[in-house]
Amino acid sequence: MNQARTGRLSELLEMIKFSHTIFALPFALTGMVLAADGLPPLRVIVWVVVAMVGARTAGMTWNRIADRDIDAKNPRTADRHLATGRVAMGEAWYLAAGGVALLMLAAWMLNPLCLKLAPVALFALFIYPYTKRYTDLCHYILGVCLAAAPLGAWIAVTGQWSWNVLPLALAVVIWVAGFDILYALNDLEFDRSENIHSLPRKLGVGRSLKLAQRLHVAMLLLLLSLVPLMGLGWIYILGLVAVAALLFYEHSLVTPSDLSRLDAAFFTMNGVISVVVFFATLLDIWFA
Repeated sequence: MNQARTGRLSELLEMIKFSHTIFALPFALTGMVLAADGLPPLRVIVWVVVAMVGARTAGMTWNRIADRDIDAKNPRTADRHLATGRVAMGEAWYLAAGGVALLMLAAWMLNPLCLKLAPVALFALFIYPYTKRYTDLCHYILGVCLAAAPLGAWIAVTGQWSWNVLPLALAVVIWVAGFDILYALNDLEFDRSENIHSLPRKLGVGRSLKLAQRLHVAMLLLLLSLVPLMGLGWIYILGLVAVAALLFYEHSLVTPSDLSRLDAAFFTMNGVISVVVFFATLLDIWFA
């Protein structure tokens, strides 16, 4: 019985790519340490992490539920869990509800403003899967969803809004939009045939690659603006140099004539980038 339950849990976590929580969590932690000028109390750290896990679980599960018919038609995604029936719809609904409950509990444990704003974050997460049906700007809307991570973490520490966190949030918006544009190149022909909206469908491969490059340059500039704004120093700047090198390498992996290494560019590099930003920020605050 225990093995069966473990197997079902493994299937559910694989369905929502739980391991990819690493994309957004480090930026939440970055917002947290900037707000606290170091590490906040342990209870705040714990509940910020719980809120992130809950939000991503709810959002990703809903994304799979909303897209199950599209996934079944797309050769790249036809083997996903809901499309093939490996995970039942009832299980997915329970998982999404659990994620919502986890986020609301964490927000309640943090402070009143977090609790008031949690439904706003959930609304963004729940409308995102449908945006690709109506607008080419869906990549930016995904970025807004992930930008809630540093915003929410800042509010978790301070209990109030501050314009100082806005450059970090905007950096996350355009970082996510940039790599999501790259990833959407995988489905360019399918999107055209099924009338799914995306910027690659509108712009083509070459112009999409250039747009993603420009967005990631803008991301670096926004992160650099935190130096005078938040009093960051040379350790943080060295971290940004490393991020720039990683972004350069990511974009070197894909060309208009060769998109075969998109998965490496998407999964590996972007996970490393978010971790580098967090540790550069934390170490700079601690030592510089």
